[in-house]
Amino acid sequence: MDMSNPTSTVIQTVDGPVLEVLARTTAPLTGRKIHQLAAAGSETGTRNVLRRLARTGLVEAAEVGPSVQYKLNRDHLAANAVIELTSLRQRLFDGIRDEIRSWPIQPLHASVFGSAARGDGGVSSDVDLLIVHEFSSVEGPEQTWIDQITELGDRVYRWSGNHLQAYELNSEGFLRHVQAGEPIVKDWRRDAITVSGPEFRNFLHTHVHEENAR
Repeated sequence: MDMSNPTSTVIQTVDGPVLEVLARTTAPLTGRKIHQLAAAGSETGTRNVLRRLARTGLVEAAEVGPSVQYKLNRDHLAANAVIELTSLRQRLFDGIRDEIRSWPIQPLHASVFGSAARGDGGVSSDVDLLIVHEFSSVEGPEQTWIDQITELGDRVYRWSGNHLQAYELNSEGFLRHVQAGEPIVKDWRRDAITVSGPEFRNFLHTHVHEENAR
């Protein structure tokens, strides 16, 4: 799945980005504004798509002064399909969240980061997932833990066609990364979409505060 344009999984034309813009808002927008937000094709091409979609009834067009404004007709039979397509990335995150919730061994924290979280990855991009667990460096993860990570990777690939890249750390390793100022910590701070446990910033604050209090 193209994380920057999930609708391209099914719709390869400019129609996809145009419909994605319309699905994100109930406010009428001009063709020029839709073109700017869609960031795909030409303005003329965007207007042609809007006119064609208006003829099908999926998009409503209304003259407002010298301009024409468009919005998605949410009563149209195809509207729900459009909305489903434009929410694929969120549905992926929800699927990861639900899968982790079912695990017999829960992580301390898990969050998606990187291009999947930012929404700028392509069809070959990995889904990066930070997972912090309680196992010590000496004992290592249990087989059940390893199996559930593997199963999640399989599910993510079946859901999206993208590989899961799990970045696993125990709590001590997580703190070492933060204290050492590892570059990847900036990615976590900027991108993190939490799928298990406390929100990333709260998780980070709590662990750093506890370490400083020792």
